[in-house]
Parts: sequence; structure tokens; C-alpha cells
Amino acid sequence: MSKKFVPIIITLTIVSFFIVFKSQGRSDKEDPKVKYAKVLKNVGILIEEAHFSPKKIDDAFSKAMLDKFIEELDDEKSIFIQSDLDGFKKYSTVIDDEIHGKELESFYSINESYQKRLKEVSLLYINLLANPFDFSSDEKIQLDPEKLKYPKTFVERNERWRKRMKYAVLSKFIDLQEDQAKNKGKKGAIDKADSTLEREARDAVRKQMDRYFTTKKTRETQEENFSTFVNTLTGLMDPHTNYFPPIDLRSFNESMSGRFYGIGAQLKENDGKITITSLVAGGPAWKSGELKENDEILKVGQGNNDPVDVTGYAVSDAVKLIRGSEKGSEVRLTVKHIDGSIKVIILIRDEVNTEETFAKSAIIKGENKIGYIYLPEFYADFERPNGARCAADVAKEVEKLKSENVDGIILDLRGNGGGSLYDVVQMAGLFIPSGPICQVKGREENANVLPDNDPATQYKGPLAVMVDGTSASASEIFAAAIQDYKRGIIIGSSSTYGKGTVQRSIPLGDNNSEDDLGSLKLTLQKFYRINGGATQLRGVIPDVILPDRYDYLKFREKDNNNALGWDEIPKANYKLSNTSLTIDKSIPLINEDIVNNSTFNNIKTNVKLIDNYSNKEYSLNINKYKEEQKKMKEVYNRFDELNKLHDALLFNNLVTDTAKINSSVDKVEKNKQWIKVRSSDIYIDESVKVINKLIEQNSFLTPVNK
Repeated sequence: MSKKFVPIIITLTIVSFFIVFKSQGRSDKEDPKVKYAKVLKNVGILIEEAHFSPKKIDDAFSKAMLDKFIEELDDEKSIFIQSDLDGFKKYSTVIDDEIHGKELESFYSINESYQKRLKEVSLLYINLLANPFDFSSDEKIQLDPEKLKYPKTFVERNERWRKRMKYAVLSKFIDLQEDQAKNKGKKGAIDKADSTLEREARDAVRKQMDRYFTTKKTRETQEENFSTFVNTLTGLMDPHTNYFPPIDLRSFNESMSGRFYGIGAQLKENDGKITITSLVAGGPAWKSGELKENDEILKVGQGNNDPVDVTGYAVSDAVKLIRGSEKGSEVRLTVKHIDGSIKVIILIRDEVNTEETFAKSAIIKGENKIGYIYLPEFYADFERPNGARCAADVAKEVEKLKSENVDGIILDLRGNGGGSLYDVVQMAGLFIPSGPICQVKGREENANVLPDNDPATQYKGPLAVMVDGTSASASEIFAAAIQDYKRGIIIGSSSTYGKGTVQRSIPLGDNNSEDDLGSLKLTLQKFYRINGGATQLRGVIPDVILPDRYDYLKFREKDNNNALGWDEIPKANYKLSNTSLTIDKSIPLINEDIVNNSTFNNIKTNVKLIDNYSNKEYSLNINKYKEEQKKMKEVYNRFDELNKLHDALLFNNLVTDTAKINSSVDKVEKNKQWIKVRSSDIYIDESVKVINKLIEQNSFLTPVNK
């Protein structure tokens, strides 16, 4: 640990002793309040003393923290009423003092009120679902909490819950009607009256709410809500400073990969919803190409058996259903994509092979012979001297592509959330002569330039780098370096994610303490491009922007109000690549083609339509609701059609990879799926056109020197 942390750790130790003394010998295990006081105080000290850009913890911060904590507890504005919020105002100028050592009261008071209100609303749905709903009345429901205010009275709160239950039953009722229509005439099918289907819909929603509140009450303990309280403090500093308690009861990062037979995904639970946080490259979910981050899993079915509605399930319980115990068994997931569309996805369980997370290449044949390299993350095995390193692996793939005399290379960093900074520097050095790759700056420190010191350039030919809105951190550093040197063309979404900060995990307790207080992942530094601009917040703006279906979604760093800002420092000393003239000449020509591309223009139009549908109220009148759903499905279907490449790209494996791929049936099947997904990718197709345009300029070195 840096010497700058020594006085901070000493201060943490003194604070721990002081609080223990005040507790008159009581251990943290006997009185959790003692531990909570330590945690809150120590987190405050670390943030104020070491955070890259700490906000002042004063009365204004206290008010912001109070508002945010209330929002974290009741994000749908359906539990508290306005009088509760009025009562909490007395803490609006107190929480900052509590962080600085005053006795903690605000958390306990707010948490007590929350538990009381939660118990109240947990009883409402029972009576609300006891009788049939009238779907002929002309009512609407607003589901966007940002457009709602907290209910003023109990009557207003209860009415909000009535509409929520009506909406849930209406949606389920229509599903049952559609299922019955599909099965009409089939053996064993029973034609049920609408009144029966409506009752079954209410029964299904009742069971769903039973699980929802059981999970909510079980998981939202005082310990868990205190973690939320502390993370409200850290989150106001920036999105990536986080408190990690000794035991994470929510299991946000429950893994379904590793040695288990599953689908290869990570899940989290949020307010009763099971959503996907990431996909393990090479796993069944990833290979399907149909599951995405932030998709919500609604139901889980084992083969042809009736699916189980997992709304309200704990992550661990949902994992048990999805993971299974046998390789080759079938699981059917009913998934709600983040664009609102719902689909049943059939997956075959398998053991996730981490080898599939490594760099992989292929050749695309067409007008020219193009090399394609896919890198899912900037991986590095720090545990073993000879472990896998992405920079070394990409170097091998480049060498294999050169041996097959490719005319250009596409490097695909879409979905790459980052990883090893060392490997970013080494990998960028494969494409440029020696020079700076990025800059790193800490609080009150001069910028440190991270250079590639190897004067050799492994590949000098046409280069395109694909990114999207989920390309983050290390991916952004690499793309920025290639762009600043004008060594290649960056292609992708309107911007990359925009995470340009560096974190380190710091334990909260002193070394002599028997009590584990958890740790703080603290933002200590920022990344800067060699041109001086930060990658933070703005990310990397591609040279060629291709509209995609998630452009309207607010999930990037810039969409978080507490994200650190963009700034710039003096640029590093570097020389443009000898490809810069070709890059400058090609970009306007390529963008002119995009402007006239009917497919991407239609995608842009449909993205706006989807955005409009996602921001409106929903009718509770069955006829109007059906009409709304019909229009939405039409938009989604058009969108799916636009994203299909009807003339598949000719993807071929490298000759040197053939023997390895054919070594097992499993590898053959995985490779087929890998090729299939990419050969129909319209964004890879467009990247090939970009490379072809570069080749047309004929300003690169001859093939023998690539």
C-alpha cells in the first residue's frame, strides 16, 4: 500500500479504539450498533482523505444522502407516504455529523419506519386480488417512478397498489388468453371461459406477490439496509466507490458459471426481479446470442414442464432452477428484454469452458481477405507466471492472420468491460511504434504516462476497432489510443461506456481487530487519453457511429448524476501514425455511406419508436392495452428483421486452428455457433465495408510488411 495511506490507517485504528471505548467493552457481535458506527466513520475518513475527488460532507451532502437513501429503499414510491418524508426532514442536516462521529440515529429511525410501512403494504394485495377486476373501465397506470411523487395519504398509496395489481393481472390474463388460442384444437387442450382465465391470472399474481414480499422481508434486514445506507454515501461520491460488508446477503454477483452445469451467466435480484448482469463467454447463454445484460428472467421451465414464475425469487433460488444438475438437460427461460419484448429462450445446460473467454480469430472472405479478432475481456492470470494474458494471445492471433495474408484486421471489443491495464498497454503496442498509451493521475498527483517501450510494430495494415455502449475501462483506453494515433478507425455505438476511473479495495478495520468490518472499493485515480482528455463520462466517440437498439437506454456513466466529471490534462508527447492521412481521408467517405444506408436509418427510426413506447403510461382497458401491445410487437418484429443480415458473411476458421477445433465434438459445435452468430452480424458486415474502404485508399504498406 502507498505511504499516503499510512496516516489514514492510523486514523482508522484510533477511531476504532475510541468507539470501542465509548461502547464500554461491548463487542460488535453483542451490539451491531458499535460495528455500524465504526463502518460509517471509517468509510467517511477514507473518502475524505483518499477519494480522487470527494464531495464535501456537509449539510447539503446530508440532505442529498437522505433523499437518495429514501429512494433506494422505496424506488417505486409505493411504500412511504408524504408524512413519513416530512418526519425524516429532521435528519437532513444531521447525517453528515453522524458520519463524522455523532451518534447514529437517522438510519435506525428511517429503517424502522420502512419496516413498518413494508408490513402494511405487504397485506394490501390479498384483498385487492380477492375479486375480479373490471378491464372495461378507462384507467391508466404510470410505471415510471421518475414521473411519480410519493403518495400523500394512505388512500392514495393503496390506490397505487390497486392499479399495480390490476396491471399485473391484466398482463397475465392476456397471456393466458393467447396461450389458450395457440393450443386450441390440440390434444388435451381445454377451452376455458374468460372468467376462469381471469381468476387463474389473479391466483398466479397472488402467488407471485407472496414470493415477492417473502423475499423482500427476508432479505431487507437491518444489516442489509445498513449496507444500503453506507452505499448511499459512497454512491454520492461516484458510482464505482462501493462498500462491501463481510456477508453480502443479496448475492448480487451469484455466479452460474465455473464447474457447475448451467447457462453461464451472472444474476442479480432487484426489487423482486431476477436480471442478468453479465454472460460468460462460451457458455450456453452467450452462444445463443439471444440473452443480453439487464434482461429480466420471468419464468424458468425444465424441458416441456410448466414454467415457474421466478418474480420475487431470491437469486439463490432462481439459480437452483436454472443451473440444474445434468449436462445436456434443457431449460426454457421466459425473458423480458430491456427493450420490453418478451421471448421464450431454450438453452441446453453445459459446463462453462473458460477457454472461450480468450481471444479468438477467424477470416472473413469477400471483396478482400479480412482478419477478425474477438476479445471478450482484457484478461490476465496473475496467479500463474505462465497464465493466460490477453496481450500475448492477441499477438498470437495477429501472427496467425498475417501468415494467411489478410488485407486488414477487425478487432471486436463490443461487450468488453475491461480488465488488465498492463495488457492494454502491451496490446496497443502491437499496432504502433513505441510511445505513450494512456495517462493515469491520482488526487493531487502529477500524471503518470504509461508507455509502450517496444519499437517494433507487429501489424501495420488497415485496422478497425469495434466498440459499443458496454465497452468500458480498458477497452476505452485501447480504443482511445488507436484513435489518438490515428492508427485505425473506431466503429460502434454513439459512445463507449465512459468509465475512466481506477479503484482499489481497502479494509475498514485495523489489523488487530477481531471484527470484520468489510472493505471499501475506493476511486483513487482517473485515466486520461494521450491527447489529454479523460475517458471518464464521455467515453470514446467512434469515428463511425452505427445506430443500435440500446442507444436510447440510459445506462452509461454519463447517465449517473453522481459520476465524476470530464476534464483534461496536458497531452502526452506522441507522434501520429503514418496511417493518419489515410484515416482522415477515409472517415468522411465512410460516414457518407452510413448517412445513405437505409438499414441503419430504419434502425434509428425504430429506436426512437421504442423509446417513445418505453416512456408512456399504460392503459388498464383491455382493448386499448391489446392495441398498445400489438403496436409494440410490430415495432420489435421490424427491429429484429432489420438486425438480420440476409446475405451471411463468409467466416472461415484459420488453418492453424482446424486441428484444435476438430479435437472434440463439443469444440466443433461451439465453433459452429460462434461462426453462425458473427456471420449474420450487420455490425461486423459494416466493419468489413470500413476496412475495404481503407484498403481502397491504398496508402498502407505492402502486404509483405503487414
